[in-house]
Amino acid sequence: MMSIIGEAVRVSYRSPLWVAVIGQVLNRLNIGSFHLRYCFDAFPKKGYAYGLTQAVSLAKNLGHKRVAALEFGVAGGNGLVALEQLARMLEAERGVEVSVFGFDTGVGLPSTGNDYRDLPYHWQQGFYRMDVEKLRRRLTKAQLILGDVRDTVAPFISQLGDMPIGFVSFDLDYYSSTAAALRLFDAAAPTQMLPRLFVYFDDVIGASDELYNEYTGQLLAIREFNAAHENMKLAQIRHLRRPYALNMYCLHQFAHPDYCTFIGEKNQQAPLS
Repeated sequence: MMSIIGEAVRVSYRSPLWVAVIGQVLNRLNIGSFHLRYCFDAFPKKGYAYGLTQAVSLAKNLGHKRVAALEFGVAGGNGLVALEQLARMLEAERGVEVSVFGFDTGVGLPSTGNDYRDLPYHWQQGFYRMDVEKLRRRLTKAQLILGDVRDTVAPFISQLGDMPIGFVSFDLDYYSSTAAALRLFDAAAPTQMLPRLFVYFDDVIGASDELYNEYTGQLLAIREFNAAHENMKLAQIRHLRRPYALNMYCLHQFAHPDYCTFIGEKNQQAPLS
């Protein structure tokens, strides 16, 4: 019980403590409906749950029967397993098929080449190696795509077909790897993505030994991406008040044929009382 309360205190700075405690209990005991657990952030990867839920809801509102969810930077595989579990729950809850893909080298972080933008004072070559066979045995739904993202993204897009990408997690640590993975959004046709695509960036907040900033790491990759694209912008999702709020972005495709398609409540009025 003390460990549950301790974890709840850690994550409660953006939500009431009682909400965080209930969420930790539901998560630890693996109980409750998806809707109940979603209300209390009762998932091991809370940002993933939010992003994928919103992606599935948008896909359904736009008439899509399936959607893709991607994780760049799988490491040991805990995040991919969690994403796979969320996909199964959402398929049952919302009736939209979710295909899950994980991208990784499989051999850990490459050399930084002493490039300051890759934060060599915090990351080192060989961190986060994967036990590939152990992870493959654990997965039941997700597909593992091994290799350098500079080589694997284009073939993946060519085989994606008309299934739109709705959620992407970037946990590649380096500026260089993140910038390479962001080319996904250039390689894909507009209709191979949802008009508003939900994105989780793992390495944009951290402790004083990391000191993430917009001149290095993922924040630099995001800034350069936005500067290079007129009709696509990565923007933080500003209404969130949860522990993962600073990690959540949305890729806005302003030129997407469905960007302006109305998906709100159809009878919105505010009569004088």
